[in-house]
Amino acid sequence: MEQILATTIRSAAPLVLVAMAGVFAFRAGIFHLGLEGLMITGAFTTVAVGEATGSVEFGILAAIGVCMALSVLYWWVIGPLGANVIIAGLGLTSIGLGGTAFALGAIYDQRGSLFTDTVLPRPVSGITSGPGIIISDQSILVWLTPLIVLAAWVVLRRSRFGLRLAAAGEYPFAARSLGVSPQIIKLQALLIAGALCALGGAELSVGALRNFTENMTNGRGFIAFVAVIFGAWHPIGSALAGLFFGLADAIGIQSQINVTERVPREFVLMIPFVLTIFAVWLGGLWRRRSLEAEAGYAELREPDH
Repeated sequence: MEQILATTIRSAAPLVLVAMAGVFAFRAGIFHLGLEGLMITGAFTTVAVGEATGSVEFGILAAIGVCMALSVLYWWVIGPLGANVIIAGLGLTSIGLGGTAFALGAIYDQRGSLFTDTVLPRPVSGITSGPGIIISDQSILVWLTPLIVLAAWVVLRRSRFGLRLAAAGEYPFAARSLGVSPQIIKLQALLIAGALCALGGAELSVGALRNFTENMTNGRGFIAFVAVIFGAWHPIGSALAGLFFGLADAIGIQSQINVTERVPREFVLMIPFVLTIFAVWLGGLWRRRSLEAEAGYAELREPDH
């Protein structure tokens, strides 16, 4: 059980960080399907720059810079150029997936994986038994993730910027009437999202692992987007949804370790995705019933004429 909990936390941390990025974008009225591309770009840049400089801190700063630059490009395409936000997001994901694979071959003349000795520090390590396994060898970003979620909640729910962000996403005309530029607010939201995606990619490559592998995100950016929807666009709800999907991933990993030869490996690999689909279906069913209940309550409250 302790090992499953440890793997759950390790698997959930990058999902939660990228889900926070999706929450900021969604609050600004942007369905950010480019999270996957930004996440894998952050993972590659952290490893490449960290290995070149010998400093994981420089690697993370470079990843944040690159992902923020791509976020500006994404904003320019969907804002001033007026491109479809979903198509542009998928294009950004394609750039991230294809660009990192191309860079791996062009810069290092190799395909597959790039290993590194520069990894994130681990505040607690060396515990091999007992409940301490849960926190042992977890990177510093895992420890900081709850604080980042709390900070996101404060910014979105208890700050003037959060109110302006909600206004720009839901009522852009009202925001303009108050002298707030929705486009500038959306740019700021996407810059924050880019930085969070870079942290999620860094946790995946030099936190949970010690290498970059082509397509290593394996759909985690899209799962984080689902966590945003499943969490009702709320930072805490999205974080809990990311934790659930981390549990699903942990169950899949542990099943691969403990599975017998009688069970095909493909069925084991399906477990996280099946649980994700089930969670989305369950969340949609719950919301539909809530809307039906609210509609019925409103009809009962209507006065008779």
